[in-house]
Amino acid sequence: MSGMSRRPWLLIGGVVIIILGLLIAFSLYFLSTITSGKSAKGIPTRVSSTHPLNEPPISHSSTAHITGSPTRSPGVGIQLLQLSSDPYTNSGSQHQTEVEPGTFSYGSTIVSAFQAGRFSDIGSSNIGWATSTDGGTTWRHGFLPGTTVFATPAGQFDRITDPSVAYDAALETWMITTIVFRETPGGITAPALLTSRSTDGGITWDRPVAVADVGNNGYLDKDWVVCDNTSTSPYYGTCYVEWDDSARSNLIQISPSRDGGKTWGAARTTINRSSGFDGAPLVQPNGTVIVPLSNANQTAVMAITSHDGGASWSRPTTIAPVTSFSQRAYFQDKILLNTGIDGSGKVYLTWVDCRFETACQENDLVMTTSTDGITWTPVQRIPIVQVGSGINYYVSGLGVDTSTSGTMAHLGLVFYYYVASCVSNCKLSVGFISSINGGISWSIKTQVAGPFPASWVARGNNKVGDYISLSFSHGRAFPVFSAATSPGADHLNEAMYTVQRGIAL
Repeated sequence: MSGMSRRPWLLIGGVVIIILGLLIAFSLYFLSTITSGKSAKGIPTRVSSTHPLNEPPISHSSTAHITGSPTRSPGVGIQLLQLSSDPYTNSGSQHQTEVEPGTFSYGSTIVSAFQAGRFSDIGSSNIGWATSTDGGTTWRHGFLPGTTVFATPAGQFDRITDPSVAYDAALETWMITTIVFRETPGGITAPALLTSRSTDGGITWDRPVAVADVGNNGYLDKDWVVCDNTSTSPYYGTCYVEWDDSARSNLIQISPSRDGGKTWGAARTTINRSSGFDGAPLVQPNGTVIVPLSNANQTAVMAITSHDGGASWSRPTTIAPVTSFSQRAYFQDKILLNTGIDGSGKVYLTWVDCRFETACQENDLVMTTSTDGITWTPVQRIPIVQVGSGINYYVSGLGVDTSTSGTMAHLGLVFYYYVASCVSNCKLSVGFISSINGGISWSIKTQVAGPFPASWVARGNNKVGDYISLSFSHGRAFPVFSAATSPGADHLNEAMYTVQRGIAL
């Protein structure tokens, strides 16, 4: 072939080589943008397909946004968002498990706290938190520092439980109270009640301070904290934490703080040193504190009050006797109370009760209300389904929108439920109902999550927690609850969830 005839082929070959070179260069550039986490324009990308269970453990100071894709709920128009996952691997605990959330909201901020790494008998490895500062649009999460030996940095206690959340508007301080345990040769003790504080909107948490420490002489239980956030109240800025000591016949104790939880006053008892269980203090706009609670035997609900900033506490007023289906239920249920307060100071109290069912064959959810903590309305059945439906209601959480009140009060109720006749590996579902008229009438139930079988959740007496929670932000309800997916080979997949962007009433 002559030189002239070879020239076109040389030109074609050169063009092909140039095109291949450009393709290779473009491919290398594209791969580099993926591995660096940036788009072609250098803008960080959000990886929406990563499941939180595959994320590395998050330290107590983490401000990483949740990157898990919302999970479709059985409820129409509802998407679930996973808030956290148990990162611990210590022996003894069940991993990955998160149970028992408490929440509180103020303005655009919602803070939730919950157990992570549940032991089968009692307590957990640490307390996790999840915070939204934009009305539930985005969330950050982490774990409390300085609590248990598994925390970062480590604390001195072996286990922890009963997280409760409050906000002090006077000092712009968030707080989480908890009960901690020690493992001793003689058994497990619950010697102390702690408070962890945050002054940056619930994102960074300090090492805890002690509210009470009784050593091995007591067994503290069921703490709950609240703050007086009404600027016209004579006790504005006072916070109250209530608990009981089961080693002293469930003695009721309440301690006040007037410096955002940095220090706490001496524990007070009622005027007659009453016993009780599962108290939940609420503060009315005039500064009156009302604490609904169970008696020590959990056979009645009652309330105590204070009108002097916690300096003294009344004798208990009996609200009503209670009867539970717990003796025959697959999921053993204590009489644990849910409380809320509206903008006028009206108190709402709910619990599980079987008084309206024939032969007490299943538990309903019931409610009573009060404006002074002394006189209460007759107990009413919340009509989620008809009497005799064969459904048993389990752990629940009540939220009240404090920007509403009276016959315009907005209530939200989240709860677990299952078939009452079930006797083996019963399946739990999570439901939600609401009221926009103070509980006069209720919406149709929405199934939020589930069903998932008991084998998917933590073993022991606290499979999903003693309580779940619901708070309002800008008129939308945000339930926070434990839900489970299929377990892995050596761990469960029980984690904290909420409804993405909340539920409109």
